[in-house]
Parts: sequence; structure tokens; C-alpha cells
Amino acid sequence: MEVGDRIPDITLKDQNGEDFNLDKLINNKALVVYFYPKNFTPGCTREACNFRDTYGKFIELGAEVIGISADSVESHARFKEKYDLPYTLLSDKGKIARKAFDVQSNLFGLLPGRETFIFSKGGKLLYKYNSMNATRHMPEALKQLKKNLE
Repeated sequence: MEVGDRIPDITLKDQNGEDFNLDKLINNKALVVYFYPKNFTPGCTREACNFRDTYGKFIELGAEVIGISADSVESHARFKEKYDLPYTLLSDKGKIARKAFDVQSNLFGLLPGRETFIFSKGGKLLYKYNSMNATRHMPEALKQLKKNLE
């Protein structure tokens, strides 16, 4: 995906096993979609909790946060409950979203990539950020969201 592209029209299962279409939020809110490798790992837990701890700031800016990994619906439900995550987690077992967003693997293809995408209220990609450093995604997303919505 490149800046200016429209959010892919894909449907995944959320942590409750319900169908969730990313496109349904567009026209109502800006959207921050972050891809991460795996629930309960130290880096991914830090990243999820960073988004949790600043979730109110994203909401104030009119944005929703969505986390996506290949973990199962059941794993997402446990992860969300254990860390009291206020936002939706989506299961991408078939890597449909990773392919649609063109999220690249890291470490010679051994690790699923960690990438964050910011979409406008109309569903247009405003910014994307790729870094395996889990602690950088939330501050970068917040900074770019503020910059792009001003």
C-alpha cells in the first residue's frame, strides 16, 4: 500500500469470533491499523499496552485503533482480557490482511512484520510506519495522526 491508497475491503474475525469489516468504520472515523507478530510476546505486549494507555487520545482525535495478527480468535480474546485492551483485535490466520496491506516479513522472512497504517476518515492512507521496535509505533501513530488531521 502507498499513501493515497484506499483501505482494503476485507473482513476478518474479531476477538469475539464476529465478522469485522475494516471498511465499516470509514466515513465515521480515522483509523489506525497496526500489524504485530504475536500475542503475549514481550514486544507485542508492550505495543498493545502502549496503544491501550493512550487510546483516549486517539478517540479524542476521532480515530479508532485496530490490532491485527495471525493469532487465533481465542488467543485474541485472552490477550484482550488479560491486558484490558479497549480496542478490537482481528485474527488474520490466512494472512489475507497482511497481503492486502503488503506487510513485509522481517528477519529474512522468519518474523511477521510490524507495521502501522493511518487512514483518513474517508479511508485514504495518510501514513505508514514500519519498524520492528514495538515501542515506536504508538508515539509515531499519534504524532502523524495529529499532523494529518490538523
